Amino acid sequence: MSRICQITGKKVMVGNNVSHSNRKTKRRFYPNLQVKKFYIAEEDKWISLKVSTSGLRTVDKKGITAALQDAKAKGYYK
Repeated sequence: MSRICQITGKKVMVGNNVSHSNRKTKRRFYPNLQVKKFYIAEEDKWISLKVSTSGLRTVDKKGITAALQDAKAKGYYK
């Protein structure tokens, strides 16, 4: 699986390492992804998601069912 959050859609960003002499080399910024299991009471099942830590905050705020509905609408979760 790729490094994409299934709730927020965060993915790898590209930037530069900048040395003291201001020389620039390419680097990648990875999202802080965690594999977490969530229990969906309506369907009486557990699902495993690859979620960023900001995605975990979204799940805490909205709830797992609302967060999954938003992610499906935006195409982050199938």
